[in-house]
Amino acid sequence: MSAAITSTQQGFSLIEVSIVTAIVLLLAIIGVPAIGGYVVENKVPKVGEELARFILQTKVNAPNGSTEPYDGIDTLNLASLVRDSSIFSVSGTGPSTKVLHGLGSNGEVNVVSHESGTSFSITLHKVNNAACPSIASVMQRVSDTITVTPESGATATVKDIASSIHYSALATESKCGKGDVNTFVFTAS
Repeated sequence: MSAAITSTQQGFSLIEVSIVTAIVLLLAIIGVPAIGGYVVENKVPKVGEELARFILQTKVNAPNGSTEPYDGIDTLNLASLVRDSSIFSVSGTGPSTKVLHGLGSNGEVNVVSHESGTSFSITLHKVNNAACPSIASVMQRVSDTITVTPESGATATVKDIASSIHYSALATESKCGKGDVNTFVFTAS
């Protein structure tokens, strides 16, 4: 009697593993930018909520009857409010304090007083286009003026109460540049 020799496969061939690896790599190359934009987009409501809270808290705590209610306000005030936040990253102390917003790589937040303390602004540098116009849509409720400046373009005012420029998400989106290149300035008085 002759014994039948049966051959069973015990694993994958090098060609099969190579093909699967190539497919996974291709999907990763296509998907990573989309995932990055999705992550940024998901941070927008929380960042906007914290910044709006800062504006409202600053307005409520401003001295009544003062002609300079926001004199001396700066990034340190925001840093002390968001230092324990899981949304913002705060580093340094004193004048070298930095607040990073997470809506773009190394995106920084600055707060400054304007017009001898009658108003103040929050500037978000290096905002990714995935956050545009969502961050402006959240902040338009508490801001008197909003401007956006892409790295390679001119500054556009997308809301200004004094000039009767009403906020439009579509107009804001059209003013944003691709990538982490947008600077937003939100002014409140």
